Amino acid sequence: MSLPHTADLPSGLSLVMQNGQLVLAGDEKCYGKPLSIDFAAGKAAHRRQFGGGRGQLVAKACGLAKGVTPSIVDATAGLGRDAFVLASLGARVLLIERVEAIAALLDDGLRRGAKEAEIADIIDRMTLRHGDSAQSLEALIAEAAFDPQVIHLDPMFPHREKSALVKKEMRLFRELAGDDDDAPRLLEAALDIATHRVVVKRPRKAPPVAGPAPQHVLEGKTSRYDLYVKQSLHR
Repeated sequence: MSLPHTADLPSGLSLVMQNGQLVLAGDEKCYGKPLSIDFAAGKAAHRRQFGGGRGQLVAKACGLAKGVTPSIVDATAGLGRDAFVLASLGARVLLIERVEAIAALLDDGLRRGAKEAEIADIIDRMTLRHGDSAQSLEALIAEAAFDPQVIHLDPMFPHREKSALVKKEMRLFRELAGDDDDAPRLLEAALDIATHRVVVKRPRKAPPVAGPAPQHVLEGKTSRYDLYVKQSLHR
């Protein structure tokens, strides 16, 4: 995909190439270090090797089990962390990201990851589309010719973590994305389209997204998954 014009970014932020990778950079005192996506190293590599496999909360929530590997739409892809975990466990994943600058970072991360022998097969299971899931979810999925068994949503929510690092990364993200005020509309669209289940990631103590009540809840230490089940995922 072509790069967004700098004029389309908030003042003080820019997309530039550094050491062969695309980064989103701004005032480090405010936003922290430049943001880039590297699926082959760092947190992504550690989680792939030591994260707990299909025992991870996101994998359980999305229905990955012995003999069951659904196709998953990550309709709020963000930095692609959950999508990469799901793809590393064998799932085909369609990533949809509405913020153009973040989609550009994802595109760059996927291009570089495809050249890394260790993860090329994982990247091959990941497909990216830039668009607004709340407005055009059905069209984006159709364009990708994707079978949406499970739809994963992680709407932005006002975070209250104390960590300065998280604060800066979230500040940068929020500067671009804002809060997802249209989360109820996104949930409604996902429920119309997913054939088997919709999974919504929330901070552990946050209220559910407005709309139907989830049938099941999986809780972790800091986050939880609200599950809206339409039919069972069979072996």
